Amino acid sequence: GPKILQESGEEVKLPDFSPPPPDGKTMSIVKGSERAGTIRMAIDLIGGIERFIKPGDVVFIKPNVAFASPSRLCATTNPELLSELISLCYKRGRAKKVIVADNPINNPQSCFRLTGIGKAAKSAGAQVLMPKDYYFENTTLKDGRLIRNWPVFFEPFRNVSKVIGTAPLKNHHRSGASMTIKNWYGLLGGRRNIFHQDINTIIAELAMLIKPTLVILDATEVMMTNGPTGGSLADLRRKNTMIAGCDQVAVDSFGASLLGMKVADLPWLAKAQAAGAGTTDYESLKPLTAEITG
Repeated sequence: GPKILQESGEEVKLPDFSPPPPDGKTMSIVKGSERAGTIRMAIDLIGGIERFIKPGDVVFIKPNVAFASPSRLCATTNPELLSELISLCYKRGRAKKVIVADNPINNPQSCFRLTGIGKAAKSAGAQVLMPKDYYFENTTLKDGRLIRNWPVFFEPFRNVSKVIGTAPLKNHHRSGASMTIKNWYGLLGGRRNIFHQDINTIIAELAMLIKPTLVILDATEVMMTNGPTGGSLADLRRKNTMIAGCDQVAVDSFGASLLGMKVADLPWLAKAQAAGAGTTDYESLKPLTAEITG
């Protein structure tokens, strides 16, 4: 059932949504050009959606809806991928309810409309939550330096039992790369752009703050340059890869390699590992692999 939220005074504490230890199935990498097929296979390799989503679960899926741009530019979560993920939660996971929410940089209505995410979510039967002032609550991350008495988009967590993050793999002019951990940035409220001065610390703190059930990194088409907004198809390269995992640090560490980067090029990865959020040595997890041809 829903996690019990500890409220200390005015502040909230985000629950831990991570699944039980995974029995050698922490991460998968699937090659293929069709997102609906690769996401199904990637999740099946690590135990299937039934391992993560149980009958009666209320699931919060956090896509990247940061920009008001069409999905073909791959600056935001792909709507077909999101639709497939929602229907897996309902049809095979037998979830009671799926909530889709983000707090985008641009006007939220425009972002959800132009990206196709709002329509895809509703068509698949999910509830879309747009940010409202009273949907934010302050939280303090234990041992955090930046997330202290800071507003977060808390409403989607309120009665939720599972949390899934899904993001496209992108180059990012400030943080080097934007992947599954950076995707949680969309949950921060307030004047969050001040954190850009200390981007490596804030991303590591997001990895500590949000302990997801599952993350999905979409590297079907990758924004190699001019991230995170892109704006031109020339910025994209087809990598035909889908990554699923319970360790967001490992998933993002592998993602770095698809951008032609090393773990050392992204200091937030080592910081997140040092904070206990996961491992940068994804190979040690022996990722399960598959290829879908045709």
